[in-house]
Amino acid sequence: MAFNLDLDMPIELAPLAWLIGRWEGAGVVGYPTIESRNYGQEIICSHDGRPFLEWQSHSWLLDEEGNKVRPLATELGFWRVVEGGEVELLLAHNFGVVELYYGTAEPAKIELRTDGVLRSPNAKDYSAGTRLLGLVNSNLMYAMDMAAVGQPLQSHLSAELKRVG
Repeated sequence: MAFNLDLDMPIELAPLAWLIGRWEGAGVVGYPTIESRNYGQEIICSHDGRPFLEWQSHSWLLDEEGNKVRPLATELGFWRVVEGGEVELLLAHNFGVVELYYGTAEPAKIELRTDGVLRSPNAKDYSAGTRLLGLVNSNLMYAMDMAAVGQPLQSHLSAELKRVG
């Protein structure tokens, strides 16, 4: 699918332009404290002409046939580009965690690590994360490592999403 760059998009967002759109796909989620399972995900990344991107992600547990079982995580946030090709991702999650990621953007590749994590008093223990996003064969490849519930930073999920709509 061809990608048309919106001419109203601020030039500083160019390193992130490939993220814009609606993405859907599936992946695997697991951690030492949870059984590995398949999950589905939808991401919508958009902009309104201001110098940031809006990010919405919804995920759900899948059964062995690929049917939706129940909702998992929802995250809402913003991507911002700072000088030198560096980017910030600010995220709020439905399970009581707010994260600030900081990292680098290259053509079709973004590497991030948490610079700050804020948890509500009732949220599960979560202290750090990394994210890797890339555009590979027109698909969004996505992986996340996390440090949580007394476990060191390690693989938590990965997915492949296709641009839709």
